[in-house]
Amino acid sequence: MAPSAVTPDIASAPLGTLTTTFDNCLRFYLNGTRVVLDDVDPEITLLEYLRGIGLTGTKLGCGEGGCGACTVVVSQYNPTSRQIYHASVNACLAPLASIDGKHVITVEGIGNVKKPHPAQERVAKSHGSQCGFCTPGIVMSLYALLRNNQNPTEHDVEEAFDGNLCRCTGYRPILDAAQTFSSKAAACGNSKVNGGAGCCMEKGEGGGCGKDAKDDQPIKRFTPPGFIEYKPDTELIFPPALKKHDFRPLSFGNKRKTWYRPTTVEQLLEIKSVYPDAKIIGGSTETQIEIKFKALQYPVSVFVGDIADLRQYSLNDDHLEIGGNITLTDLENVCQEAIKHYGEAKGQIFEAVHKQLKYFAGRQIRNVGTPAGNLVTASPISDLNPVLMAADAVLVAKTLGKETEIPMSEFFTGYRKTALPADAILASIRIPVTKEKNEFFRSYKQAKRKDDDIAIVTSALKVRLDDDGVVEASNLVYGGMAPFTVAAKKANAFLVGKRFAELETLEGAMNALEQDFNLSFGVPGGMASYRKSLALSFFYRFYHEVMQALGGEKADTDATDELERGISTGKEDKEATMAYVQETLGKPNPHVAALKQVTGEAQYIDDIPPAKNELYGCLVLSTKAYAKLKSVDFSPALNIPGVVDYVDKNDMPSSKANHWGAPHFDEVFFAEDEVYTTGQPIGMVLATSANRAAEGARAVKIEYEELPAIFTIEEAIEKESFFNFFKEIKNGDIDEGFKNSDYTFTGVARMGGQEHFYLETNVSLAIPHPEDGAMEIFSSTQNPNEAQAYAAQVLGVPANKVVVRVKRMGGGFGGKESRSVQLSSIIAVAANKVRRPVRCMLTREEDMVTTGQRHPFLGRWKVGVNKDGMIQALDLDVFNNGGWSWDLSAAVCERAMTHSDGCYRIPNIHVKGRICKTNTMSNTAFRGFGGPQGMFIAESYMTEVADRLGMPVEKFREINFYKPEELTHFNQALTDWHIPLMYQQVQQESDYAARREAVTAFNATHKWRKRGLALIPTKFGISFTALWFNQAGALVHIYHDGSVLVAHGGTEMGQGLHTKMSMIAAQALSIPLEDVHISETATNTVANASATAASASSDLNGYAIQNACAALNERLAPYREKLGADAPLKALAHAAYFDRVNLSAQGFYKTPEIGYTWGANTGKMFFYFTQGVAAAEAEVDTLTGTWTCRRADLKMDVGRSLNPAIDYGQIQGAFVQGLGLFTMEESLWLRGGPMKGNLFTRGPGAYKIPGFRDIPEVFNVSLLKDVEWKDLRTVQRSRGVGEPPLFMGSAVFFAIRDALVAARRQYGVEAIVGAEGGEGDGLLRLQSPATPERIRLACVDPIMQRARVAAREGEESFFISI
Repeated sequence: MAPSAVTPDIASAPLGTLTTTFDNCLRFYLNGTRVVLDDVDPEITLLEYLRGIGLTGTKLGCGEGGCGACTVVVSQYNPTSRQIYHASVNACLAPLASIDGKHVITVEGIGNVKKPHPAQERVAKSHGSQCGFCTPGIVMSLYALLRNNQNPTEHDVEEAFDGNLCRCTGYRPILDAAQTFSSKAAACGNSKVNGGAGCCMEKGEGGGCGKDAKDDQPIKRFTPPGFIEYKPDTELIFPPALKKHDFRPLSFGNKRKTWYRPTTVEQLLEIKSVYPDAKIIGGSTETQIEIKFKALQYPVSVFVGDIADLRQYSLNDDHLEIGGNITLTDLENVCQEAIKHYGEAKGQIFEAVHKQLKYFAGRQIRNVGTPAGNLVTASPISDLNPVLMAADAVLVAKTLGKETEIPMSEFFTGYRKTALPADAILASIRIPVTKEKNEFFRSYKQAKRKDDDIAIVTSALKVRLDDDGVVEASNLVYGGMAPFTVAAKKANAFLVGKRFAELETLEGAMNALEQDFNLSFGVPGGMASYRKSLALSFFYRFYHEVMQALGGEKADTDATDELERGISTGKEDKEATMAYVQETLGKPNPHVAALKQVTGEAQYIDDIPPAKNELYGCLVLSTKAYAKLKSVDFSPALNIPGVVDYVDKNDMPSSKANHWGAPHFDEVFFAEDEVYTTGQPIGMVLATSANRAAEGARAVKIEYEELPAIFTIEEAIEKESFFNFFKEIKNGDIDEGFKNSDYTFTGVARMGGQEHFYLETNVSLAIPHPEDGAMEIFSSTQNPNEAQAYAAQVLGVPANKVVVRVKRMGGGFGGKESRSVQLSSIIAVAANKVRRPVRCMLTREEDMVTTGQRHPFLGRWKVGVNKDGMIQALDLDVFNNGGWSWDLSAAVCERAMTHSDGCYRIPNIHVKGRICKTNTMSNTAFRGFGGPQGMFIAESYMTEVADRLGMPVEKFREINFYKPEELTHFNQALTDWHIPLMYQQVQQESDYAARREAVTAFNATHKWRKRGLALIPTKFGISFTALWFNQAGALVHIYHDGSVLVAHGGTEMGQGLHTKMSMIAAQALSIPLEDVHISETATNTVANASATAASASSDLNGYAIQNACAALNERLAPYREKLGADAPLKALAHAAYFDRVNLSAQGFYKTPEIGYTWGANTGKMFFYFTQGVAAAEAEVDTLTGTWTCRRADLKMDVGRSLNPAIDYGQIQGAFVQGLGLFTMEESLWLRGGPMKGNLFTRGPGAYKIPGFRDIPEVFNVSLLKDVEWKDLRTVQRSRGVGEPPLFMGSAVFFAIRDALVAARRQYGVEAIVGAEGGEGDGLLRLQSPATPERIRLACVDPIMQRARVAAREGEESFFISI
C-alpha cells in the first residue's frame, strides 16, 4: 500500500489559452510492427501497456528502475549525436505517452525458443538463467549493447549490466556468456572466455596473433563452439518510416490528468505560461517514483524529451554549453569529446563530470535521465550538482519572452527548493573550462555499492593557485552534508591566501571543514561520523592529488589512487564429474526452462492472462509499529470509481479461521484489535485495476493509539521481551573445561538480517469454482501444501476442494516457504466473497515491509583455550530477533545452535537459545535457515580468540578441526568428513601461502590501502529438523508415445530442481532427457508435500521419483526381455498398454535413520553434512571504506553431482548472496518523524544487494573429486547444495577484517596477547554486515579519529539497525 496521495498546489484554472494545435494520436513501432493509438491513458507506463497486450516477457521487479527486470530497448533518432541510438530503458518508469516516433523492442521481438537470438541462446546455454525472472531484462541490456556496438570491449560488456540485478546466479555465468561477444573474445578462439586454454596475451607471452590487424579492418568475429553465430546485419532494422516521422505536438488526457508533448521550446514556454505549475518530465526517473511511492499527483505534465533544441551542445572558447535535456548517456560522450577538444588541463571539469556519471544509476536511467532534471530535483545527495557548483556553472532559465542566468551558487535555496521561477524552464547549462595552468578540479563519491547507487557523500573540489603556489580561489562543494548541495564556506575562506604546499594549510583546511560540517549524532540520514570522515578524506585525497600534480615531494601518493576493480574472470573445474558421469546424470545440462526464460516465454503467476471479470487486490497495511486500532473507515475507498469491495477480518468464517502460523497460531491474516508491526495487513481493497485498488487502499482512514515498540535484540533482552522458547545443547563439563584452560576469553558476535529480494515479489491468483465451494489458487510459493491447508481454513471447506498450483517462482530463498501463505489466503477470502477471480502481486515496497527477513542474531560467547591453541570449552548464549510472531523462528534458532560449533571439536560446550519478540515484521526462513548465523558466531570467536593468542587464525582453525568419525556437540558422528582435505587443497590451488606473503608486503608499503586474506570452512547439516517434513511423493506417467510426465512435491524457484528431477527420471527409465516433462507442482497430483526447503528437495523428491520409476521398470521388465534391451520406451509402453499394465506409478521416500531428541541430546539430527572451504582476498581503501574482493576460490563437497552446471550455479549464487549478507545488505528502520517505526530500506534505491561488479574479480569454483563417499546414501551419492555455500561468502567479511587489522596495526592498535577483553585491549570487533561505514569506523587513523561524532545525552541515531 502506497502512502496517502498528495496533490501539489496546482492552479485551479489555466492562466491563459494555448494557441498550439495538439494532435492526440500516438504513433510508434513495436517489435517491427507499426502501432497507432488514439486513446492513450497518460497515467500508464510502457510496462503496463506491454504486459496488458500480452507481452509479458518484460517483468515488473521493483517499479523504481533499480533492478532492470523491465528493461526494453527503445530505438530512436538521437538529436544530440545525430545517429540512431538503441537505448536500454526501464519500462516501469517510461510513460507510454513518451514513445511517439520510437521503435520499442521487447525480449519477444528478438527471438523465441525455436529461433533464439544469439544473446538469448548464449545466456541459456552458459547457465546464466536460474529463476529466470531477471533474465529478459539482462538479455535486453546485452542486446542494446550489441545494437550500439558490434565489437564491445570487455569493459563495455561489464558496464552494460550496471542497471540490472540478479539474485540467483552470482553473475559469473551471465558475464561468461556476454563476454563471448566482446572484441577480446572475437580476437582469438583460444581465449579463456571462449573455453580455450588461454590466448598468448592471457598467458603473458606478449601477443602476436592480432598485432598486424589494422584499425580500419573489421574484427573477425569468433563464434564459440555450439553457439549460434551473431550476425549484426540480421537484426531488426530501424523502421524507415520513423526516419521521416513527423513529431507533432501531442496532448492526451483523462479526468485526472493532461499530458502535453511539445516539440519546440516556444511551445513548451507557452504551456508553462498557461500552466506555471505543470510538471516537466524529461526521463521520468524521478517523477514516476514520486507518483508510485509518494502518491504525488500532477494534473498537468509536460514531456520535453522530444524537443531537439534542448538536447544540443556547443564547445565554446571558455565553456561548454549543454542543453538542459541532453541525456546523461549523451553527456558522458560529450564530456569525452570535450576532454579531447580542450586538453587534459582545461578539461578537468569534464573528467570530473564523466567520473560521476560513470557510477550514477544504471545505463537504463542514464539513457533517459537529464542534467536539468537532476538540478531541479535538488537532491541533497546529487552526484552532478556539486560538480556544477564547484565549476561555477551558470544555468540559463527561460520563460515566455525572457532569458535569465542563474549562477549555480545561488540556485539551491533549501531542501528540495531552487531559485527557478515556476513558469521557467532550465534551457541550458554553461560549464566553464578550467584554467590551463595552476587550477585543479576533482570529484569524489562514496556510496554503499560502487555501481548504480545513490551517494552517501559526494563532492567536487577546486582550487586555483598563483605562480607562487598561493591559493587565489577555492570552491569546495559537498553533497550529503546538508539539506542541499553546499560550499564549505569556512574552508574556502581559510584556503584563499595560503601557500597550498604547506602542511599547515592542509591542517587548517581540515579544521575549517570540521566547522563547516559539524554534524550532530542524530543528523537526518544518519552516519554522522562516517559522513564527516568522508568530507575530510575527500579533501585529504584532493590535497595530495594536487600536490602530486605540482610535483611536490610531500604528496601522500598512496592516498591519491582510488580503488578500481579489474574485469572479472573465473573458472570452474569442468572435469569434476568425469569419474562417474552416466548417460544423463552427472552431465552439465542447462536448466530445462532456460530457453523459455531468456526468450520471455516462461510463464510466471502474474503472466497468466486476466479473466474478463477479474479483480485486483491491494493490501491496507499498518503504518504503526505497535498500536491499538481505534477505528478503520473504508467507506472513502468504496466511493472511488473502479473500487468494488473491501475485505477484512469480518469476512472470515470464524475468528479461529483468521489465525495462522503453526504450531502456535499466534499470527492473524487480518489485524483484529491491535497491530504489532508496520506492514501488518488490516484489510484489502478490491478494484478493477491494480492502480485503482492502490488508490482505494490509500483512501482507507485508520486511527491508531500508539504503544511503545521494541526493535532490536538488545532492547528485547533489556526489557525481557522473549517468546516462550528456551533450548540448550550440553556436551561435556564446561566448568571443568574452563578450569583446565590457560585462557578464558569473552566476546559478542552480532549480525544483521537480510531481505530475500527475490526478483518476483509474492503474487497469488485465486479462481473460485461454481461448485462445492472449490477454489483454484496459483501462488508463487515454496509450500503449496500449507497454502492449500490455510486456504481451506479461511474458506471453511475441506482441503480436497482447494487446488494450489505452482509452475515456477521468480526466486524464493526461503522467503516463500511460510510468508507466501499470508497473501494466498487473503486472496482466497477475497475471491470467495466476490465470487470472482482475484489477483494480487505485491509491490517491492509491500513485499519488503510485510514478508519478513533473515533473522538478525547476537551471540554472547565465552571460550576456554590453551596456549597451544586447543579449545577446551565454549559457553554460548544465542539470541535471534523473531519479529512480532513465531513463524519459523524456533527452528531457525535450533539450527543456529547446531551450527555454532562451526567445523571445530569443542569437548565441553553449552549452547543456549532464545527468541526475541520485537515489533518488526515476522522474520522467517532464508537460505541457510540459521546455519549461517550459527557459523558466523563460530568464526567470530575463532578469529577473535586467535588474535588474542597471537596465532594465525588459519592455524588455529586447523588445530581444532573435527577428525573423521568424531562426534559433534549434538552427538552425531561426522562421516565422509573432508574438511581437512579441502582446507589443504584450497590453500594449494589458490597459492594461499605465497599470497599471504604478498599481502603482508603490500600492507607494509601502503598507508591507505590494505589487503586481507581469509580461509573459511563450512559444514551444513542436511535434513529438516522437524522430522515429519523429511518425506516426499512423486507420480510418474508413461504415455503411449513413450513420453513421460513427472509430478513431484518440490517447487521450482530457479535452483534447477525440475532439471535434476527430469534427469533422474530419464536416467532411471533409460530415455532421452527431452522425453521427460514436468508441468507444474500441484496439490491434486502430489498431496501433503513438504515445503521446498532445507536443501533436501533433490534427495527427497529424487528418491521418490526413482522409486516410482523402479516400479515402472519392474512392470516393463517382461517387455524389455521380449523386445530387447535397446527397445525404445514407446514400444515398451505400447505393448504394456495393450496388456493392460498400469503405466502410472507413485513413488514415496522418507529419510531413514534421523530423529533427534532435544534435552536428551540423543538421535541423529542430520542425514549428512555438505561441506566446503573458501579462500578470499579483499582490498580496502581505508580513507573511504570502499573495498573490493580481488579473488575467491571455492571448493565444495557435493558428493557425486547430479548436474555440475546446476551445482556450480548454486555455489556461485549462494556465495554472492552470502557476500551481500556479510558486507553490504543492511536493513534500517526510521527512529522518529511521521514514518517512525517504518522500514526505510524498502527497495533497491536504499537496500543494496550485490551487482555485477561486486563479485570477486577472480572467481574460481571447483568440486571435490577423487574421494570415496562411503556413508552417503542419496541418489547417486549426491549432496544437497542450495544452502551450504552461502556461508562461504563470509570469507570476504573476514578478509576485510584481516585488512582492517593491518590498518589498525599501522597506528599501534592491535589485540593484546592474553588480554581477556575490555577497553583498550586493541581487539577489532566488527559487526556484520561490514558496510563501508563500519569499515571506515573500524579504522583508527587521525582523520577518522577527529571525525568521530559522539552522541549528546539523550541523543539517538536517525536510523535503527536491527
